[in-house]
Amino acid sequence: MKITKAVIPAAGLGTRVLPASKAVPKEMLMIVDKPAIQYIVEEAVQSGITDILIITSRGKSVMEDHFDRSPELERRLEDGKKYEILETVKKISNLANISFIRQPEQKGLGHAMMYAKSFAAGEPFAVLYGDDVIIDKAGFPPVTKQLCDAYEEYGKGAVGIKEVSLEAIQKYSSMKTASLRDNIYAIDDMIEKPSAEEVFSLYSILGRCVLPYEIFEILENTAPGAGGEIQLTDAMKTLSNTKGMVGVDFVGTRYDMGNKLGILQAIVEVGLTHPEVGEGFKEYLKTVKL
Repeated sequence: MKITKAVIPAAGLGTRVLPASKAVPKEMLMIVDKPAIQYIVEEAVQSGITDILIITSRGKSVMEDHFDRSPELERRLEDGKKYEILETVKKISNLANISFIRQPEQKGLGHAMMYAKSFAAGEPFAVLYGDDVIIDKAGFPPVTKQLCDAYEEYGKGAVGIKEVSLEAIQKYSSMKTASLRDNIYAIDDMIEKPSAEEVFSLYSILGRCVLPYEIFEILENTAPGAGGEIQLTDAMKTLSNTKGMVGVDFVGTRYDMGNKLGILQAIVEVGLTHPEVGEGFKEYLKTVKL
């Protein structure tokens, strides 16, 4: 079944990037000239997604404004004959059918996902974590498309995975994997925030998955887990134990936008390839002396 819906959970408080996130949602922090959330939405659209639900929380209405029309700004740009930037601004509000819903309390990613049940309306859907910007590699499809293709081929939920350090995996999740072919793995178990003794492998989910609609029934029967929160990984563990899932060791570069170092890495690496400022930025970096 072709995947046309995506959910972007973006309700987190951004405590790892305070004080920047006190008044500006971390999803709106800039990577050169676009906020992180726009990169995520564009990845979804380039993967064939037409309908997107963004799950937000109090104080994040600026995301809705960003994807809405801005008639006064558009009129000023048109009056000033700034047609190129005008088209860029107008394109933002036409990327996809984007809707928003609030998670009123921070009770975990799994709890946030339950607000997407009516949006999914019986269909499988992609999930693009609001903390994770993934830049695709030239010649390869976007990561969400890589997962959609795996879902359609195997008929099972698919997760984007990468090998990480033992230290990092204890903050993320660990997958029990068996090779299927190339960069595709069967997954029949997983654990959220494992201790060193509980680690299945160094493969962890990093920011992307495609899930069947039945995940909602599982979530509704999932008890709070790590941190006392309802964890999406715990629901996917149940799914992997019963139906099995597929892991895609995706091709692309992931930036953790909930982490100060990740934000700096994204700005530098994307900036160096930016068509407008890339060359100038490269020359500037050569002059920096520490």
